[in-house]
Amino acid sequence: MTDHVILGKGQIGSTVASILAARGERVRVLSRSGGPDLPGIEHIKVDARDAAALTAAAKGADVIYNCANPAGYHQWADEWPPMFAAILAAAKNNGAGLVNTGNLYVYGPVTEPMTERTPLNSPGHKGRIRIRMWNDAMALHRSGDIRFTEARGSDYFGPGALADAMLGERVVRPVVEGKGVTVFGDPDAPHTFTYIPDVARALIRLGGDDRAWGRPWHVPSAPAASQREMVQAMARLLGRGPVRVTRLPWWLLIHVVGAFAPAMKGMTETRHQWDGPYIMESGEFTDTFGDEPTDTDTALAETLDWWRARLAR
Repeated sequence: MTDHVILGKGQIGSTVASILAARGERVRVLSRSGGPDLPGIEHIKVDARDAAALTAAAKGADVIYNCANPAGYHQWADEWPPMFAAILAAAKNNGAGLVNTGNLYVYGPVTEPMTERTPLNSPGHKGRIRIRMWNDAMALHRSGDIRFTEARGSDYFGPGALADAMLGERVVRPVVEGKGVTVFGDPDAPHTFTYIPDVARALIRLGGDDRAWGRPWHVPSAPAASQREMVQAMARLLGRGPVRVTRLPWWLLIHVVGAFAPAMKGMTETRHQWDGPYIMESGEFTDTFGDEPTDTDTALAETLDWWRARLAR
């Protein structure tokens, strides 16, 4: 039986844990707040910035899945360096493979669809932090100290995605409630969205296949669709007519919303993702491992079911 350790109990980490537990694997979830144990899942409270404590909590791990993230963009500079250093130490000291949950910030503004070979040229602060994390981990991989790989997805959506997802509470909830939707950027620009269960399945696949180590992989994701198309698809699945979609000006986000929500100011660094086409290719993952992305209608239907159940409580 493989010993799996998951860092973080957000929507991705929790989904990874549930899938593995259903397979009868040993699963430990490490998080800052801990929590009650669930069938097949042990929860442990630990500060991921404490290398010694994290190493001890992960003792015996065969694979570590990093699904943790600082609470907000404004905390990345302070939180990520000590936290990722501790994660690398835990993997090295336990002889565990490390599968990191990444994103596309490392690429920065692009004009072509992104592949795993797109240069890491992000000029932004958050993108540079992610690039340093990648470089630090790969240095240890090349030296033989750890086995490392990273699953990169575009903007995540699905069951459990709330305020921290662009296609989360701010968009899906009003559609379910029959209201209009306000979006950032160009509502008609094609955009790749990545379904959370597909992210979880990709992480597990990478952690269990020796072909995965030493390079990044793009999570299988359905063909790009605009924000407007995603909203109208949800309305169609709910049996409703078109939803009114309006655009939130960036100046309002920066100067008004950002004054009360510091994390939202960080959106300005990634506005290129929403002002024009933002497309990620993931065919290499499918060609190598055989995993296909969940089709958009199925993913949206499952997301809507989760939201309706949540709102009915």
